[in-house]
Amino acid sequence: MNSETIFQLLQQSFRVGVGLTASILETLQDPQKRHQILSELQQEIAQKTEEWAKKGEITEKEAREFVDQWLKTPSSSTTSPVSPSSSSKTKADVGQEIQQLTEKIITLREELEDLRDKKKS
Repeated sequence: MNSETIFQLLQQSFRVGVGLTASILETLQDPQKRHQILSELQQEIAQKTEEWAKKGEITEKEAREFVDQWLKTPSSSTTSPVSPSSSSKTKADVGQEIQQLTEKIITLREELEDLRDKKKS
């Protein structure tokens, strides 16, 4: 990075800070604008909540299918039903992957509940 790029970055950061401050002050002073911004934020949160709910549903479905396929395969089999590249994985590796997927699902559900609670209040 040369000094001109750093200067431009600092200048832009300063302008962003001043613009943000001005926007906050305008919002606090104008009830109509404040209401509009809050409505937009609620819509964005609702949209993200829907998006995350769909993603969580898909992830949960994929995890269940993976577990079902893994449980259906005989223990003496050396191939995995998911993909040929994962045939070298041990049951411990698969168990660890299942645990990670379960933790992701739990995290997504908690985020979804938090967003729903925020939307209600």
